[in-house]
Amino acid sequence: MTTKRAGSPSEAAEFTQLTKRDALVRLGHELDNLAANAQQESKALIQKEFEGFQNIFNKFLQGSGTSIDWSKIQKLPDGSVRDYKTLQSPQSSAITAMLSKLVVVKLNGGLGTSMGCRGPKSVIPVRNDLTFLDLTVQQIEFLNRTYNADVPLVLMNSFNTDEDTEKIIRKYAGFKVKIYTFNQSRYPRISKDHLTPVAKTPNTKDDIDAWYPPGHGDFYLSFDNSGLLNQFLQEGREYCFISNVDNLGATVDLNILNMLLNPENGQAPDFVMEVTDKTKADVKGGTLIHYENHLRLLEIAQVPKEHVEDFKSVKTFKIFNTNNIWINLPGIKRVLENQTLDMEVIINNKTLDNGLNVIQLETAVGAAMKCFDGGLGINVPRSRFLPVKKTSDLLLVMSNLYSLRNGNLEMSPLRMFPSTPLVKLGDNHFSKVKECLKRFETIPDLLELDHLTVSGDVTFGRNVSLKGTVIIIANHGERIDIPSGANLENKIVSGNLRILDH
Repeated sequence: MTTKRAGSPSEAAEFTQLTKRDALVRLGHELDNLAANAQQESKALIQKEFEGFQNIFNKFLQGSGTSIDWSKIQKLPDGSVRDYKTLQSPQSSAITAMLSKLVVVKLNGGLGTSMGCRGPKSVIPVRNDLTFLDLTVQQIEFLNRTYNADVPLVLMNSFNTDEDTEKIIRKYAGFKVKIYTFNQSRYPRISKDHLTPVAKTPNTKDDIDAWYPPGHGDFYLSFDNSGLLNQFLQEGREYCFISNVDNLGATVDLNILNMLLNPENGQAPDFVMEVTDKTKADVKGGTLIHYENHLRLLEIAQVPKEHVEDFKSVKTFKIFNTNNIWINLPGIKRVLENQTLDMEVIINNKTLDNGLNVIQLETAVGAAMKCFDGGLGINVPRSRFLPVKKTSDLLLVMSNLYSLRNGNLEMSPLRMFPSTPLVKLGDNHFSKVKECLKRFETIPDLLELDHLTVSGDVTFGRNVSLKGTVIIIANHGERIDIPSGANLENKIVSGNLRILDH
């Protein structure tokens, strides 16, 4: 007769499984209690959202898909990433019919708090007092007017941005653009210690810190739950183009749409991800790999620690995901009906203002690529990736590097290099939009700039020109004023220096 040794691996595994099962049961009870206290008209939606949350929580407990086996990564097969230059332009007579098959979706769930702004990030002015949302509406209206088309604009909001966005979009009533909105799910934050929801009430406004929007991978379920997926399928629409609202380069591309609707050799891919060449600034960006016979997105969070430097190598992984994604609408319906939607869980640890450590479980929209028939990457020009995440990005798009036409930002033909300058502005004085812009009487001439670093209490006068590599560092407690009309080329300005008018 054999006995199990105390503390044996099998006992440990059994204990782990029991605690996971207990955590799932406890979570179910807590969610049931929250749903029971919800208002009658919102109960059905809350229960749908909680089902989605239980699925992602179960995945988190099982630890499935959170990291990959590095040895199983295979070389990308020929043809899995196509060069944008090989795409054909459509016949002008076909464009109106093509656009009738398209839906444009902007991910609009983020707040502008990281840049010191209140409300949705999409309402931050970025150029000529026009906001991200203004520019997006201008782009779609120009497309619809030019081609006598009816491309709808869909905004995926979160509970953080929905109310403000609904008020703002009223001003576009006279434009030739139909605007639809839907909300992504609302999931409860989980206590890191006991793995149960920190929310005590189903009402978000009673305790807004207890809830979070679960990343843009929630698009598929929320889009379907909203009824918009079925509506657009009934209208005969075939593809949606999804991008972040703060990516000013993510405009409708007719060559990509033409490739999808008029494939050269048979079947069009259901899922297309726009990628672009990595630079040193993009080493943490997700990339495409071939893994277990599928093309799929690999994010840095899934990389084993010992291989993080390999992942960051520009030589090994030469491209990264722009999050400009084209997806076949019938394909989305099929994946949801077959229950084959499978995305890796991103674990986001947070500490609330009250000191409580919580976990947010999220997914990325591009992670669903492996679930669709025929995934494809398209290596697009860098101009299609122009995100504004920080004030340094804002400085670039407000400068003479770009001109604005019909809502599109186009790089100046006077710029000698296709790449944008690398700009680093100090957090203490430049991280908030309002404070940052006060430090520039006018935005400097950046046409010939390669690299700019500014740190400390620095101000710029009018008509300043910056060229080559410019580094300006003011010591703590001191200040540097760059005078109007200054021309700094390959200069380092540091210490306690005050540059005076002369």
